[in-house]
Amino acid sequence: MNIIEKILAKASGKREVVPGEIVEANIDCAMVNEITGHLSIRYLQELGIEKVWDSDKIVMVIDHTVPAASVEAAELHKIMRRFARSQNIKYFYDIGFGGIAHQVMVEKGHVVPGNVIVGADSHTCTYGALGAFATGIGSTEMAAVFIKGKLWFKVPKVIRIYVEGSFKEYVTAKDLFLKIAEILGENGANYRGLEFGGPTVASMNIAERMTICNMAIEVGAKTGIVEADEKTLAYLKYRTNKSFQIIKSDDKNSYERSLEVDVSNLPPLVACPDSVANVKPVSEVEGIEVDQVFIGSCTNGRLEDLKIVAKILKGKKIKNGTRLVIVPASQEVYLEALKEGLIETFISSGAIVANPTCGACYGGHIGVLASDEVCVSTTNRNFIGRMGSPKSKVYLASPATAAASALEGKIKDPTTLRWAS
Repeated sequence: MNIIEKILAKASGKREVVPGEIVEANIDCAMVNEITGHLSIRYLQELGIEKVWDSDKIVMVIDHTVPAASVEAAELHKIMRRFARSQNIKYFYDIGFGGIAHQVMVEKGHVVPGNVIVGADSHTCTYGALGAFATGIGSTEMAAVFIKGKLWFKVPKVIRIYVEGSFKEYVTAKDLFLKIAEILGENGANYRGLEFGGPTVASMNIAERMTICNMAIEVGAKTGIVEADEKTLAYLKYRTNKSFQIIKSDDKNSYERSLEVDVSNLPPLVACPDSVANVKPVSEVEGIEVDQVFIGSCTNGRLEDLKIVAKILKGKKIKNGTRLVIVPASQEVYLEALKEGLIETFISSGAIVANPTCGACYGGHIGVLASDEVCVSTTNRNFIGRMGSPKSKVYLASPATAAASALEGKIKDPTTLRWAS
């Protein structure tokens, strides 16, 4: 079996499982945010359920509209706070104590190898970066998890993605996934698992692995996953006291298919409107004028991403007429960026640095686009109206490409900057 099959077999008490089989798996951890969580809470109330299955296995995060930008948003926050108090939810991350849920889940030690984790948000697949089976579910499904602590799954077929080669400077894990999206297409992995491996993935840090697993859903995948290794153990050492089991795949025969990617000559890429699979080399779209650049989100708002941006922006000013919005993924990331002087670099360049929130990514608040505006974004989606007006255009790119484009006021290949080291 492959790693995904092994994890689901263990969670459902079976010796083995096969693709297409329906299993009922025990859930190790469940996460909700305010956008989806209030619905799960309402369903529990309608059913007359007074107590959740395990209050220590539920994580609640307020992250989408932070701070509340409307009365409606404030009401959702209130529902979350009341439920957390009534159920004695230990792991409730309110405003100022957490950040974007997918970053918080990993950095606070809620994710460990071999676990089955569900979240009422499609980018829950991010947690596969630590060797867990993690997937997004709906609010009604989450209500069922809150009651029973179990959920059924159809065991997915798995595509093995083997990556080799070394990235050129300013070419990143985000560019790698955009290449994968170009190859597979936006529906090319529907209800599949994506297992990332090979020497390039082995050399990646946890932040980079989170980026590629985060975007697995963008090609329709049920989950993305990387086998846990020494880097995983080092990352978790001071973040969790949970016991866990590292699980690895058996051999190549346990996959539906394999895809091999060599990044040695991979250029910076961009996903053009209005699909993550509409991928082109940045060099082919250079010169398109940009109204706004957004750097952040659960895809690319980590400290490692911000360091790349600071390296490019240091001592320079963004182009007059272009807005640069930067959002660290969590309070922890924000504080570290502050300590390392990154925030000062950003503000000195002309950027605005906002508190950790999903607001800009999903077009909720902070940096919402007007009609006919163009945005280069480090987020994960660029469908019509994702970040604001349905007449706006969003180009998905790496933090390096985004930073270079902010300086130029136009889409720019970061590897061709005159001062690039």
